[in-house]
Amino acid sequence: MRSFIYKSIIILICVILVYEFTIGKQIALFKDRADSIISKEGRRESVNKLRDEINKAVNKDRYLSKEDAILLNKFIKKIQKEIADADGKELNESKGQED
Repeated sequence: MRSFIYKSIIILICVILVYEFTIGKQIALFKDRADSIISKEGRRESVNKLRDEINKAVNKDRYLSKEDAILLNKFIKKIQKEIADADGKELNESKGQED
């Protein structure tokens, strides 16, 4: 009976240690992040960091590489074309329903 109790206690301690060193740390990390987002001071800090990063980007001579700029330009033109096509189809459909 004693060996069962000792083995149970050792297993319980091992389970607690494994929990604390794996899942417990992740939960604590998530809780800290959530607290920083929820608190007013955390939000202010996040906003200030964002402002600093925006200021750094504005002060850079070139924010995007030429390849990235070309890629974004093509993407934006494609989106604009699709939006224009969708507007044209929508106008044609609404005219057809009015007639």
